[in-house]
Amino acid sequence: MIPRWLRVVFWANLVAQSGIIVTGAIVRVTGSGLGCPDWPDCADGSITPTAHQAESWHKYVEFGNRTLTFLLVILSLAALVGSLVVIARRRGTQFVGPKTRTLVLLSAIPVLGTFAQAILGGITVLTGLNPAIVAGHFLVSIAIVAGCVNLVVRSGETGLSPRPLVPIPVLWLGRTLVVVSAAVITLGTIVTGSGPHSGDADTPNRLGFDPRTVSWVHADLVLLFIGLLIGLIVALHLLHTPRRARALAWGLMGVTVVQGLIGYTQYFTGLPWLLVSFHVAGAAVLWIVVLFLLLSLQDRGTAVSSGQERVSSNNEK
Repeated sequence: MIPRWLRVVFWANLVAQSGIIVTGAIVRVTGSGLGCPDWPDCADGSITPTAHQAESWHKYVEFGNRTLTFLLVILSLAALVGSLVVIARRRGTQFVGPKTRTLVLLSAIPVLGTFAQAILGGITVLTGLNPAIVAGHFLVSIAIVAGCVNLVVRSGETGLSPRPLVPIPVLWLGRTLVVVSAAVITLGTIVTGSGPHSGDADTPNRLGFDPRTVSWVHADLVLLFIGLLIGLIVALHLLHTPRRARALAWGLMGVTVVQGLIGYTQYFTGLPWLLVSFHVAGAAVLWIVVLFLLLSLQDRGTAVSSGQERVSSNNEK
């Protein structure tokens, strides 16, 4: 069974990787993307902001976001090293937990992703905040978060073959919901890349799409997402599926409604940076919840229950 301290590390990775998505959004919408105009230094050969920089307070916003990368490196390395240590100690024993290869691969995602993000962040600065690179920067974070969610869930399982807890069509409905949510988030980056927040007040660099058009396409895709979610909620209740799945589905609906209210409010109020930041944070939360929901629709056994079954079996003998 995975030790509790290591599962805490896995959760910390998920929270930190989600948090840097929000701080990155704040950098963008406050026009602080080039607050540190160099990379890996901030400016003038200094890794920290300097007093005579022309970027005023923007340099502190951007440097603060960069500083969080060091925390991500520490947490991601702790997850990987912790996984390797646990596996080494349990080798040759009746280890009740996820398969060794699965745990190591999932633990490697935050490490590789964080270093990839650091490099991509440098490319973003050196290309003058190219909107396509900025969007890619965000989407890589979304992928890392997906890996962290899987790491958190799989670390509490035995690694058995997946057993659906719902009929196969419902499971595929959940998978479709994840795909559509990924499409919604991706289109959201295009909306942002076409809007007024270029990431730096003095260096506007936008995509060539009409902001109004892509915003409404984004909204239409959200309506498809809501329709699929309603269908999934109805199916989960009619089939008397696990309570956790139903609770996550309703939680996802709540997040979606809030996201919709924020989205329309920010659109009709000229995209104030604070509301845009909340919208990005909501997108990260929605992505996490939809992934937990999908993973709750199948079971690979829990380490606790498997351990109890093994003890019970030994007692019967």
